[in-house]
Amino acid sequence: MVRRIFERIGGPMRALARPIRGLHQAAYLLAGLTLASQILALLRDRIFAHTFGAGEVLDLYYAAFRVPDLVFALVASLVSAYVLIPRITGADRETTRRVLSESASFLFGIGGIICVILALFMPQFLALLFPNFAASAHQAEFILLARILLFQPILLGLSGVFASVTQVHRRFTLFALSPVLYNLGIIFGAIFLYPRWGLSGIGIGVIIGAVVHLAVNIPVVMEAGVIPRLRFPTFALMSSIVRDSVPRSLALGMGSVTALVLTALASRIGTGAVSVFTLAGNLEAVPLSLIGASYAVAAFPALSEASALEKKSEFTRILSSSARHIILWSVVAIGLVAVLRAHIVRIVLGTGAFDWNATRLTAALLVVFIVGLAAQGLVLLFSRALYAARQSWRPFLYQLAGGVLTMILAVAFLSLRDTGLHNSLATLLRVGDVRGTAVILVALAATLGQIFLVGLSLLALRTIAPGLASSLVRPLRDGCVAALLGGTATYATLALLGGIAPLTTFASVLIEGTIAGVVGCALAAAALHFIQNEEFLVMAGALNKLLHLQSGRSAVLAPSAEEPAQP
Repeated sequence: MVRRIFERIGGPMRALARPIRGLHQAAYLLAGLTLASQILALLRDRIFAHTFGAGEVLDLYYAAFRVPDLVFALVASLVSAYVLIPRITGADRETTRRVLSESASFLFGIGGIICVILALFMPQFLALLFPNFAASAHQAEFILLARILLFQPILLGLSGVFASVTQVHRRFTLFALSPVLYNLGIIFGAIFLYPRWGLSGIGIGVIIGAVVHLAVNIPVVMEAGVIPRLRFPTFALMSSIVRDSVPRSLALGMGSVTALVLTALASRIGTGAVSVFTLAGNLEAVPLSLIGASYAVAAFPALSEASALEKKSEFTRILSSSARHIILWSVVAIGLVAVLRAHIVRIVLGTGAFDWNATRLTAALLVVFIVGLAAQGLVLLFSRALYAARQSWRPFLYQLAGGVLTMILAVAFLSLRDTGLHNSLATLLRVGDVRGTAVILVALAATLGQIFLVGLSLLALRTIAPGLASSLVRPLRDGCVAALLGGTATYATLALLGGIAPLTTFASVLIEGTIAGVVGCALAAAALHFIQNEEFLVMAGALNKLLHLQSGRSAVLAPSAEEPAQP
């Protein structure tokens, strides 16, 4: 019966799952669906901001997520898609099923034991990390929410196992639908379950979203005939997978540890600091997902194949092309977001209990985070390039160095918060009269850590992808030109419109910000067209092909000229 249900679901899902082989076409399709997911994520944050404001309840919600995030990084990533994809690419059906079955069983066993132990000792663990939160009036809800969220890493880990098949078959549409449905689950919990069960209701919504995140990959797995079964993992296979996974798991774990420490430091600054810190990071995650993550995900299968076939020139070409696009569009985004920061925060979060001081502080944090946008996107791409080249330990070592530097800088900045740096930053970002501005120093440490990390990654790729660094100078230059012109046009438009209508309503802020953003984007695009920027021309061609695919004119896109044809 269960199989028949999934077969019925699989019919329409397979219609959305046409394989896409072109690098840029896949990246733009991923970006489009990622945009839908990010819009829902912003709607989720708007609901939270309206309901709770930058206060204690929202602080508790975001803090509770850090523990399951750490579990996911250290356990679920041991059998993630990025480790499984190279093993099942080109493998026969039985080999693929065995890899998936043993990986899923390993995740259930090891992950389940760790989550049970954490659930038992959750009160002590939270009291150690967040002493102020654990002693609040919402202590019982805080602990229960953290325990409920422990189901999430297991479900998302299983989704990663299934998603390896989805990505190998280039079914990027379904892959990108997963986070869309995940956010719908959280929104459902916030709107319908929170009024009845409080914070636990939102946690249940998160679990519902994680279940759907997993289920969307099932039709492709069924079509491929590789549905995993529970079986005792063999040492021969799992030792090989875990051995290759450990470096990436440790790298992700280091990133989660860094985020956990930064959140713990923010929680000591004052009420609302964790909320604005997280909300600003979520806003910055929108362009990061659209640009950096989309290219990193789309490029990884092609990088893995080129590396496996020992096509070094193709590997370098794919990596360079992806990195150039990430740099160009990230730099343009930095210029526009920096100018529109207050409008963005007011449109997304400025409602209900989210007051004006919280809006101003979140906008200031957004500027600090957005400066590191290109660096974060390149870190995502370069890490995957190193994994594809079987240089698995380097990303961990670099994450370790970057994480340690970030934490040291955060502690040092906070210990010197009464010095000129803090006051100068607060004044520059126009929040000198707002309480809790020390959280800006935490954000600054995070951004500097990402910039340091991308520098280390570039050094590592000198021998793997010769000439990569020099190929990135031109898109950086072109991006700066477009960002300067686009940002200037945006600022001038805001100044012109500001004297026409007061920004006292949501509609007026939205209209003014939209008009200024469109003008800025248009001028940035015109500048790129005028200087004949290669990435801009490639984007226009790829979008045209993607539109042809979606209109039904072509069943499968031709590979990009910068990507080797599939056998």
